[in-house]
Amino acid sequence: MRNKLIIIFSFILLIIIGIFGQNWVTNTRTTQSKIQTSHMSPIILIPGSSASVNRFDNLLTKLNVHNQHHDILKVQVKKNNQLVYSGKIRSNDDQPFIIIGFENNADGYNNIKKQSKWLDIAMADLQDRYHFRNFQGIGHSNGGLIWTRYLENYYDADNLNMTTLMTLGTPFNFSESSSQRRTVMLKDYIEKSSNLPSSLIMYSIAGTEDYTDDGIVPVQSVLAGKYIFQKRVKSYTQITVSGDDAQHSSLPENKEVMRLIQEHILSQTDNNDFRKPK
Repeated sequence: MRNKLIIIFSFILLIIIGIFGQNWVTNTRTTQSKIQTSHMSPIILIPGSSASVNRFDNLLTKLNVHNQHHDILKVQVKKNNQLVYSGKIRSNDDQPFIIIGFENNADGYNNIKKQSKWLDIAMADLQDRYHFRNFQGIGHSNGGLIWTRYLENYYDADNLNMTTLMTLGTPFNFSESSSQRRTVMLKDYIEKSSNLPSSLIMYSIAGTEDYTDDGIVPVQSVLAGKYIFQKRVKSYTQITVSGDDAQHSSLPENKEVMRLIQEHILSQTDNNDFRKPK
């Protein structure tokens, strides 16, 4: 009798597992189909240290004035991995702006390591919600460091495709003004640079007040990005902007930076006033 009950129980258990397994396979196939056929290619922005998800408000307002309007979604990642969403994305917006910020937005390499992990959590949830595969990234200051560590340690090219990355005033060698004095972080990034996606198009933008720094970050620290990205990605372009709004904190509002974002990040179908000669 006992053996008969065990057989019946095992049979029922197998049926239950089969039903749930079939549902899981069906749901997985449906999700992957949505991802592969999705037209959405969001522009995902990460602010620098001490900045909130509102850091790019002025930039995005100006871009939306001079271009086809793009929706704005903000995601804050809490220290406990909880995600807080604000804003929305219309179903017909193929290139929305998504800003990812962190409750712990402190400076320092150890914090950047945590923030890149939180970025991975946010990216997984965003893809689950919106079913995109392709995306572009912008990182201001340490936001570029977070993107870089994410690409080297968490990015999965089988599920996602980052087509373009643009970093603004990113200190790849922290506050060092000489490439001969490489920080632990720079050495780590160089060591893992083989993990970078080979199809990536990378633009590193440096600002300068006096051709030595942008008021905070040494130009040579920004230029150190070449040791990480050159010969590892499809193309690496270094651009230096000067003049008005070339200071570190003003780079996202710099007109030349806006023009570069429109030229290299935004869809070519957008009406682009910043690209027109004055």
